[in-house]
Amino acid sequence: MSRFDELQSTGSAFGSAFDRAMMQRCCELASRAAGLTAPNPLVGSVIVQSNEIVGEGYHPQAGEPHAEIFALRDAQKHGENTAKGATLYVNLEPCNHFGRTPPCSEAVIVAGVRRVVIGMRDPNPQAKGGVETLRSAGIEVTVGVEESQCRRLNEAFIYRVKHRQPFGILKYAMTLDGKIATTTGHSAWISGPASRQQVHRLRSRCEAVIVGGNTVRRDNPNLTSHGESEHNPLRVVMSRRLDLPVAANLWNTEVVQTLVFTQTGADLSTAQALRQQGIEVVELELLTPKAVMSRLYDRGCMSVLWECGGTLAAAAIADGSVQKLWAFIAPKLIGGAAAPSPLGDLGLEQMSEAIALENLQITQIEQDFLLQGYLKVSPPVI
Repeated sequence: MSRFDELQSTGSAFGSAFDRAMMQRCCELASRAAGLTAPNPLVGSVIVQSNEIVGEGYHPQAGEPHAEIFALRDAQKHGENTAKGATLYVNLEPCNHFGRTPPCSEAVIVAGVRRVVIGMRDPNPQAKGGVETLRSAGIEVTVGVEESQCRRLNEAFIYRVKHRQPFGILKYAMTLDGKIATTTGHSAWISGPASRQQVHRLRSRCEAVIVGGNTVRRDNPNLTSHGESEHNPLRVVMSRRLDLPVAANLWNTEVVQTLVFTQTGADLSTAQALRQQGIEVVELELLTPKAVMSRLYDRGCMSVLWECGGTLAAAAIADGSVQKLWAFIAPKLIGGAAAPSPLGDLGLEQMSEAIALENLQITQIEQDFLLQGYLKVSPPVI
């Protein structure tokens, strides 16, 4: 078992091969709502009667019924009492409280379900307790089936609940010699089309994507999911002085909104021009990644993607705003002592101070390689 699994796992019951297959199906269903449920988790549910799936469902967005309710409704299509004596699978412990919706634990009891298989306990102290409620009602409960996969699926939700901060992902593309642009600043394109498609898909799973003023001036990005999903993240720009162009792709808000964070004392004429275009401009006394992440937490964000240059990326890592890394490495050499790299100065002088990555995953995407890993910090990310 990897260190990640050791950190993530809290259950000891791993279930049968059938249980694991059904839990994987729950995760698959839950993923359909990626990017849409914040601040709620991704949850899918399956109901099985006589080894046959009779009901499925997933939580589509905050305010809507939870996955178990949709699965129970789906089962009713086969008959009013189809769920009676059945096994219900769900990747997250059924909620046990009245929030926007009634507790799912009570609905499961009323339906007459005989057994409930749960991927992981709910880290939210307000919602947990479903396991005990179900067992008190005489229902057999198994916890911990495919728990590692379930926790990976909801790593942003878990982090947000535990740390009261969104889960930060730093993404960049670099050449084999560690450059993100030429000495002239030209950067299109380092990675190939398939890698860029992966980025668009990643954006569709996040609630916000952040860039700095330099990226707006140099690249004039759109920062959308480019049709990979109907969901586009909130586009966020950090600029202390508001030395931003009056015309930019990010100021077109027909598809998705753009939010600009700046510091008190910035160019008020630019702020006025942006607001006239429908852009929300927020002034902070001190503009830092942590301050922005705090504001995004208040807006309900779970996953925040950093697609910024090296200076802002280093600041985000330094103040704990980044937990995970997506690094696309292209088999190209550009050279140049002054060519920019993915990270600016972190203030580290000894190799022993280097920030290590753990739980690495390396995937080849056509000619490129994608390296994913978690910043090794104490306490652990999740």
